[in-house]
Amino acid sequence: MILPTLINTADTANFSLLWRTATTVAVIGLSPKPERPSYRVAHYLLDQGFRVIPVNPGQAEILGQTCYPSLTAAYAATGWPIDIVDIFRKSKDVPPIVAEAVGIGAKTIWMQEGVVNEEAAALAESHGLTVVMDRCLMVEHRRGAQGLT
Repeated sequence: MILPTLINTADTANFSLLWRTATTVAVIGLSPKPERPSYRVAHYLLDQGFRVIPVNPGQAEILGQTCYPSLTAAYAATGWPIDIVDIFRKSKDVPPIVAEAVGIGAKTIWMQEGVVNEEAAALAESHGLTVVMDRCLMVEHRRGAQGLT
């Protein structure tokens, strides 16, 4: 299912279920720089008790977590089911990431604020993945923690 940019009643149940069931988040394009949004979101997720898997081919470790060059490599090395694939990449770079996510059996594709790719969303949805586009995972999680979703 593709969740729209605007929050509506249908989102409430979907996000609530996601926050109750997700434990592992792969962060694609995680930066080692504390001032970058990807770093802040991943740090927040760790603080909230999520298992965070950094995916950045140029890094060995970020936030004390082993970094992997690809989603496929992360899954092969850890064997952990990936509940959310949080994407911090340009919209045009999303389709191959979604193809990888489908291949490893991920459950949710989350494209951060400013990231929208309808083709990738359709691919994910056709394989049964939930899709969120153009939203910040940290903002939505905080909203849910405050009882707003």
